[in-house]
Amino acid sequence: MLRWQILHTGSAGNRVTSTVSLVIDPPRVVVIDPGMVPSQRVILEPLAAAGFTPDLVTDVIISHHHPDHTMNVGLFPEAQVHDYWAVYHHDQWLDRPAEGRQVSPHVRLIETPGHTREDITTLVATPEAVVAFTHLWWHSDGPELDPYATDQSAVERGRRRVMEVAGLVVPGHGAPFACR
Repeated sequence: MLRWQILHTGSAGNRVTSTVSLVIDPPRVVVIDPGMVPSQRVILEPLAAAGFTPDLVTDVIISHHHPDHTMNVGLFPEAQVHDYWAVYHHDQWLDRPAEGRQVSPHVRLIETPGHTREDITTLVATPEAVVAFTHLWWHSDGPELDPYATDQSAVERGRRRVMEVAGLVVPGHGAPFACR
């Protein structure tokens, strides 16, 4: 049965941690943005409580290549890793654009550049609403202007695109919020 949860709610400020999420869409087990956290335990303990060990994770999705979103990719030795231009698995590098890539029946990737040129958003079609896991927002309050954006107008286009389809946003460094 399709389900998702936050493994770690991220933050931005003096301490920077990514929001790390888990999506179970059988038979796929997906971790999104396993980046910087205070300790690997804050990823591994809730993963275990959900019934999974790291070797059972089938896919890791990184929203972009900044270390605060990629630092712990290696925790999942059997996972395929998805980014904006490829899928990596063990010693294989398969060039594949993210736009429209179906990771599982209910999990799809779209390209949403702006914070970096390589940003992607993960869309999960749940029975209640589409959930967007994205760095287009850092947290529920924005920021309105991304201080590190490579293209602020692209951020704004991406936000509009996501809000057209999503009912809930899981931002890069904060708790989920309902689309306005």
